Amino acid sequence: MAGGGSTTPEQGQLRAAFGGMTTRGRSFLAAGVAAAACAYLLGQAELLRVGLLLAALPLVCVLVLHRTRYRVAGSRTLTPARVPAAAESRVRLRVENVSRLPTGVLMLQDRVPYVLGPRPRFVLDRIEPGGSREVSYRVRSDLRGRYPLGPLQLRLTDPFGMCELTRSFTAFDTLTVVPRVEPLPPVRLAGEAAGYGDGGHRTLALAGEDDIIPRGYRHGDDLRRVHWRSTARHGELMVRREEQPQKARCTILLDTRAGAHDGSGPDSAFEWAVAGAASIALHLLERGFSVRLLTDTGSTVPGPEGGESADTAGLLLDSLAAVEHSAEESLAAAYGVLRDGAEGLLIAFFGELDEQQAALAGRIRRRSATAVAFVLDGDAWSRGPGGIRLSRGGPQTAERLRMLREAGWTALPVAPGAALADLWRAAGQPGTAPAGSVPGQSGAGASGRCEAGA
Repeated sequence: MAGGGSTTPEQGQLRAAFGGMTTRGRSFLAAGVAAAACAYLLGQAELLRVGLLLAALPLVCVLVLHRTRYRVAGSRTLTPARVPAAAESRVRLRVENVSRLPTGVLMLQDRVPYVLGPRPRFVLDRIEPGGSREVSYRVRSDLRGRYPLGPLQLRLTDPFGMCELTRSFTAFDTLTVVPRVEPLPPVRLAGEAAGYGDGGHRTLALAGEDDIIPRGYRHGDDLRRVHWRSTARHGELMVRREEQPQKARCTILLDTRAGAHDGSGPDSAFEWAVAGAASIALHLLERGFSVRLLTDTGSTVPGPEGGESADTAGLLLDSLAAVEHSAEESLAAAYGVLRDGAEGLLIAFFGELDEQQAALAGRIRRRSATAVAFVLDGDAWSRGPGGIRLSRGGPQTAERLRMLREAGWTALPVAPGAALADLWRAAGQPGTAPAGSVPGQSGAGASGRCEAGA
């Protein structure tokens, strides 16, 4: 049994129902009590009946509404649940009356974060027993992130307006706003042609009949590759796995240090870097690369082995949707990961670099055959678009670019308004610097030389 002073959930819900009595209900209750008291003092039986009727009506409405408030089901559907920044998603709300009595007028309200717009409200007519109503609204955000939607709130009223109850459902949904992805031109980077489908490297399996490692049959496999011995053993069609493509690997390094980026919002340097990392990641995944994302904290997504292209793309976009500034002051954690990693293509998005971090970035380059660095021009981004000259970079940025290029990076400066497609194209053209680069500096380093692709 409950201890002294405690209340059961049913008692608490009933108390909340009485607390939802409207001004009209309270007035009827007060009038009924006053009439009953006067009837008792004056000995008027007819007035007593009127007083009891006035007092009973709001109480009955509260009890009936209390009984019916748990028989309304609500659900929410997002289409789609993952959208790029500045794109819209449609939210559909469905309310179903699962009781045997019709509902009164309902006010439906959904909780959404302020960044997604005003809180949507809908007024629904009476819902017949077993009936349902559907409404929808749209949400959009210019800022990437993961935004909770809910809980759904439903305000119930009785037909006489004596009581109003607000029910909050427990279900939440999450809208994921991912960075905007920019289509990029095909560029062949030196030493990485295999990732673009031009003569991919392949490793032959062992040639012996008993050494062949079979796999399950997939739609489109050549029936001449069926391995009958394994088929008989497993009871299903098995084919020879005679050769496997060796994917080219790419690591995208994203500098998230708070001290390396100034400003915030959709037009900030950090958001440009996040969107650039997403665009290049999807571009390379579509061309057969095994891509992983690495931040200055040393965390990687999806991991060194990667995965299926579609799954990897989803993981990368979801991670980039939620990435925030880090408290790191150095790139040492990322260097520790790349120092022991496998060789491959390295794409980096650096914020402002001091001399020490530029030298560390130069050592990061050593394990990669080709390395491309997009260096945000902190001086230009801090001044804002109104005072920018895209053909000039700050002297500090020019020095950092020189240090990276001497270490073998293909280093490209990034100023406000720079198009990633132009920078990506410049990364594949030796000796070419895009608009916004520093005069007197070529777009490719000695060891990071790139070749133009078809």
